[in-house]
Parts: sequence; structure tokens; C-alpha cells
Amino acid sequence: VYEVFKNVAGKYDLMNDAMSFGIHRLWKDHFIHRMAPVEGTKLLDVAGGTGDIAFRFLQYIQSQNDDPIMVEESFSIPTNIEAGAYSIPSDYAEEEKIDLSGYKEDTSHVTVCDINQEMLNVGKSRAEEAGIFTGIDWVQGNAECLPFEDNSFDAYTIAYGIRNCTHVDKVLTEAFRVLKPGGRFMCLEFSQVNNLGLRRLYDSYSFEVIPVMGQVLARDWKSYQYLVESIRQFPNQKKFAAMIRQAGFGMVTYENLTFGVSAIHSGYKLLKVVK
Repeated sequence: VYEVFKNVAGKYDLMNDAMSFGIHRLWKDHFIHRMAPVEGTKLLDVAGGTGDIAFRFLQYIQSQNDDPIMVEESFSIPTNIEAGAYSIPSDYAEEEKIDLSGYKEDTSHVTVCDINQEMLNVGKSRAEEAGIFTGIDWVQGNAECLPFEDNSFDAYTIAYGIRNCTHVDKVLTEAFRVLKPGGRFMCLEFSQVNNLGLRRLYDSYSFEVIPVMGQVLARDWKSYQYLVESIRQFPNQKKFAAMIRQAGFGMVTYENLTFGVSAIHSGYKLLKVVK
């Protein structure tokens, strides 16, 4: 797996474009809006080497500082959540170009942790190009054995990374450990399409087209073939939600994006787990 992401580091956005029809940018925007972090949030973004989630986090915090608005979900623990499908509102779309020219340092902070140094290098370069030198740090580390103390973060995110981990249960256990009581776990990952006709079409596209695109655009058939297969081997939405509960999280929910092509899973480290 390390070699796969070493090979695709420079073409990572291209890879996600291929596997999501380019919609992953909207999904990531929506992911941050659903988290709705507040100023002072300490975020750990795991497997986030290229900085996509980290930059969106900083942009969101800055937007709240510049023009506070009512958001649909508070970062505090909600009292009533139900899982269900969700259509992405068009107004969540943002330009992919990083624009933090007006970023002001506050007490918020994001730590990007990735096992692959090449991915981290891509993220660091993007941050430097955007003039981001505060509010973020980059740590090479294994999601199954994080180099952080217990109860260190307010939020934990992992986007399109957990399916590539050998022991998903260990990743979830580590996420629970490093979160503060009341902290939130959020995962954005490719999942199981819930429409049978679309599922067949997407499977055909995934196995027959994506590896070819990988060969043509990145000269790397094997890496893209692996990434397609890793999606099909990952637990479906309900099974993954059950794994999150088993790791100790409470109030576990999921939202399907684009008929389940991707899904957002969320859970809280509660003092007393509510099931």
C-alpha cells in the first residue's frame, strides 16, 4: 500500500477525479460543513497528506471568523441524529484552488498525519504555495499506532484513507484513544452504491475504465487497479457503522453521498455511550 501511494502522490487528485467523476471536491466541502468546526478546534486529519481536508478546515474556520453564519449542525454533541441518504446542495461547491490569502492565525489547529512522506511533501508544497505557515503541522505516522497522547484532539478526520489500512479495527481504536471526551470521529470513504442499476454501471466503469485511465494518464495500471479493488473489499455502510460502535463510539450515523458512491460516517467519544 505504501508503494501505491508513493506512486500516485503526484497524481492523487487525478486518481480521486477518476474514481468519483470529479465529485470528490464537493463531497469534501460537504464533509467539512457537516463537521462545522468552531474556532479553537484541534483537528487530527489522518491519511490526509495532500492537505485537502486540512485546507478546507482552515478555510471554514476563517469564513466563520470573517462572516459568522448559522450552520446546520453545531460542533457540540447533537441530541438527536438519524442516519439517511443526503443529496449534496449545490451551494456547498467551492473552487478547488486554495485561497487563504486572508487567513488569520487563531487558536484552531490541524495536524496532518500520513504514513507516506511523499504524500506529506505534496501537502507541504501546496501549503507553502498558498502562504500557509501557521495553524497546521505535518507528522509522518501510522494510523494503527498514532504518535500522539491520549485525549489530545477535539476532532478526528480520515478521508479516503481508512480502506487502505490493514487493520481497520486498530485505526478506530486509535482514533478513540486520541480524541478528547466529547470529541468527534468523521470518516469520508468510498462505499456501496445503494441503487442496483447504478451499482452495476459503476462497477463496470471502475474495473474496466479506471485502470485504463491510470495507465494512460499516470502510466500506472496496477496502483489504480488496487484502489478499485480496495473499494469493493471495504465494509458497506451498515457494517462499517457497527465497527465504529464496537470501537467505543456513540451516536454513530452515516450519510450516503451520490447514491452511496461515498459515505460520511460520524461518531462521538462519549463518557457514556448512547446506542
